[in-house]
Amino acid sequence: MSENQQERLVSLDVFRGATIAAMILVNNPGDWGNVFAPFLHAEWHGWTFTDLIFPFFLFIVGVAIVYAFSRRKMAASSKADLYKKIIRRTLILFALGLFLSGFPYYDFSTIRIPGVLQRIAVCYFAASLIYLNSGTRGQWLWAAGLLFVYWGFMAWYPVPDIGAGVLEKGRNFSAYIDQLVLSGHMWSATKTWDPEGIFSTLPAISMTLFGVLTGHLLRSEKSRLEKTVYMLLIGNLALLAGSIWHLWLPINKNIWTSSYTVAMTGMALIVLAFCYYISDVRGYRRWTRPFVIYGMNAITVFVLSGIIGRLLYLIKVGEQDLTLKNFIYQSLFTPWLPPKVASLAFAFCFILFMYGVAWLMYRKKFFIKI
Repeated sequence: MSENQQERLVSLDVFRGATIAAMILVNNPGDWGNVFAPFLHAEWHGWTFTDLIFPFFLFIVGVAIVYAFSRRKMAASSKADLYKKIIRRTLILFALGLFLSGFPYYDFSTIRIPGVLQRIAVCYFAASLIYLNSGTRGQWLWAAGLLFVYWGFMAWYPVPDIGAGVLEKGRNFSAYIDQLVLSGHMWSATKTWDPEGIFSTLPAISMTLFGVLTGHLLRSEKSRLEKTVYMLLIGNLALLAGSIWHLWLPINKNIWTSSYTVAMTGMALIVLAFCYYISDVRGYRRWTRPFVIYGMNAITVFVLSGIIGRLLYLIKVGEQDLTLKNFIYQSLFTPWLPPKVASLAFAFCFILFMYGVAWLMYRKKFFIKI
């Protein structure tokens, strides 16, 4: 079997599993008031470890699009069949996102419409259609074009009562669009703008397309070592380009700036290159098993972690009417650990618990495909 016909890319499963584990880690501290800085998003401009996670997942989605649809193309699937699969998966992902947004009360008058899974759904949909209807050159043009369209509107469109080029919280073109379209249905912590809002999805689609372009590289006839070198070289150049672009358009995850997309693409390429070299080039795979197990049911584990995390806040125990989360946290972690270490230890234990769930599904060969 040739490399281009291989069923799975181990490094991609490793990257996906590690990214989901990291997402669960930063979403589930024991105490939000005691979190080490790298495990929080940057306050506004700049980035932290946490700001790597979401773009990494979109990048992975892009790589997976190439592997999934290239096989179906070779199987002579009609475009109509592929479109049906794309629409079905998009709707399921978006519905799962709405399910998590409203769980468990579902007040549809205020339910948050954007979200992580919703953005993944939209980016998957757009990148899949672009992949099926354009070649590599067209995909480059789409990825670059969306970045520059975003930059143009953010820098030069005169927002009413604000002006052009303002990038303050809630006072920029992206927030303006959110307020026009999503009023009353945005993230409860902001209310006037959404970090997964409408306009900032354009550069997020570019992030997914850069994953698509990486997928082309990985399926090319180049040697595995050449592919590793290309990913490292392009990754470092992209990281440098994003850092330079930061001088004019700051790196910012909250409004998903173009410079942020380019810099995070660079980081994603570097991380994937290391995973690829170790597991697919050198063949060292024993260490990959936990990440592969996570990666095989990534969306399912993410959704379950969201449900369980919410239930820990809702269930009350003990005479003091503590939430189940606080009861566990105060009983098992805070008595013997410093506050921030206790908070991190709780998050790691949550990862281990979810790994147990993923391991049971893996052992039973129970894989939920969306």
